[in-house]
Amino acid sequence: MNKITPFLWFDNNLEEAMEFYQTVFKNFSVNNVLRYSKAGPGPEGAVMTASFTLNSQEFTGMNGGPQYKFNEAVSFVVDCQTQEEVDYYWEKLTAGGQEVACGWLKDKFGLAWQVTPSVLIKYLGDNDKEKAGRVMQAMMQMVKLDIKGIEDAYNG
Repeated sequence: MNKITPFLWFDNNLEEAMEFYQTVFKNFSVNNVLRYSKAGPGPEGAVMTASFTLNSQEFTGMNGGPQYKFNEAVSFVVDCQTQEEVDYYWEKLTAGGQEVACGWLKDKFGLAWQVTPSVLIKYLGDNDKEKAGRVMQAMMQMVKLDIKGIEDAYNG
């Protein structure tokens, strides 16, 4: 088990979320499911918490109810090597969700994701500040990130 595991509070739709993420991430597994007993506070047999793994990252989810909502202050980055990978994750994660900007989106559960090509981080960190600046300007105009557009900006 990881020393630190993201803990996600769902509005009583944790099972639906796990089923959804299983369709998005090819490397998905459910590790443990705890269900409410007669003692409650949820309905007997309903999922209380569950741990699951997405692409080697462990998460724990809880059916906590509507008191707390996800927001963009916490997001998860999906590192992509190709445009096909960017397109795949973008299409899957925005289904029923919302496109935001600069590679950010919210899935249908309100969880924020950044679908990010690795080349973007490389170019933004380039020692040539002019090239990095052009990449930043190009990225700021995009919703879903486009590797060709990023590379064109980098190359001037």
